[in-house]
Amino acid sequence: MTINDLRIGQSGTISTVGGEGPLRLRFLDMGLIPGTKVTLQKVAPMGDPIQIRLRGYELTIRREDAGKIALKEEQV
Repeated sequence: MTINDLRIGQSGTISTVGGEGPLRLRFLDMGLIPGTKVTLQKVAPMGDPIQIRLRGYELTIRREDAGKIALKEEQV
């Protein structure tokens, strides 16, 4: 499961961060590190980008990038 697979209001915990080189470092710099809980907040009308909430702030990322961040789904 990736951030891309979440529905609005659904949460998950980051298990691995994909991407290579500068892209992966950018993800880590934005706080997208393993063990961090993320919640999907909003999706743009055309489906891209998406807004997630983590560490007390909202972050907007492209769907393509969200597909590179693997999650462990939160148990409700």
